[in-house]
Amino acid sequence: MRRLLTLGPLLFLGACASAAALTLPAGAPPGWTPLQAEVRTIGLGLPGGVWMADRVRFAGGVQLSAPRGDRLHGLSDLKAIGEELLTVTDAGDLIRMRPAFDRCGRLAGISALSLRPLTSEDGGPFVTKAGGDAESLAVLPDGVLVVGFEQQPRLWLYGPLTALEARPTPLAVPPVRPGNDGLEAIALAPSHLRVAAESGGVWDCAPSACVEVVAPPQTPLPLDGWRITGMDRDPGGDGWFVVERLYREPIDMRARIRRMDLEGRLGPELVVLSLPSTTDNFEGIAAVAGPDGRTRLYIVSDDNDNPSQRTLLLAFDVIER
Repeated sequence: MRRLLTLGPLLFLGACASAAALTLPAGAPPGWTPLQAEVRTIGLGLPGGVWMADRVRFAGGVQLSAPRGDRLHGLSDLKAIGEELLTVTDAGDLIRMRPAFDRCGRLAGISALSLRPLTSEDGGPFVTKAGGDAESLAVLPDGVLVVGFEQQPRLWLYGPLTALEARPTPLAVPPVRPGNDGLEAIALAPSHLRVAAESGGVWDCAPSACVEVVAPPQTPLPLDGWRITGMDRDPGGDGWFVVERLYREPIDMRARIRRMDLEGRLGPELVVLSLPSTTDNFEGIAAVAGPDGRTRLYIVSDDNDNPSQRTLLLAFDVIER
């Protein structure tokens, strides 16, 4: 989570997209509360601030809008489960949604938007915002959810989405600093989980212990430098996709997507977003295997319930072969 002061640029749309705004209908699975939101299709905005590698294509985007104080704010990580996308929030909620597509297969809408609060270790609600500041999310092969918390570093196992446990199971946590730059990114790994701290450092964690992959720097990464804010396993390989954020006051805000290998090394840039084009405080990424050797990447931004920021969901296709 990082509160930023910026105004988004004007947006233009691709040939397959629709600019119509809509309000999502009610309806949610048992135990979940339906959410209402305005969903508007967006593009990459004004030219000049977007760079994509040769094998990457923009695949659509939407903006989700809700009144200030609503629970649909502070989306901080993103993973795919079946045909749905799942995210956690700064307020300790799970939010699920189903992406909709235009005739070209590009992201053009959202449906079935619903919310369910996470619970604390005693099975009750979080009593403070710091206690419920969920920043990262992983989905294990059996569908079990693991949530990472930032202000008070914890990794908690909540069980499968269809049968969430009221009392989460604590897992081993790497030695990250408490505060606003802790357990920012977690994803499935061969050993169990791969974990990255926003301030630097990468670990592979089993339920009972974590092994250092990349040592955290003696001095935390600067606030105005590139920092990892989200990560997901590459469905077609042995590595991970990561989203990074850079913010320099007052309005220089950027995001980029790269790969991470087994040794924790980051590869070349795949996507770079900056002003005057569409950009925001991107903190989550989900990777989904697609047809014809493509991988669909979704990234989501955390608006911090700040009117100068936006909740954006953008899609990119990586052509693997």
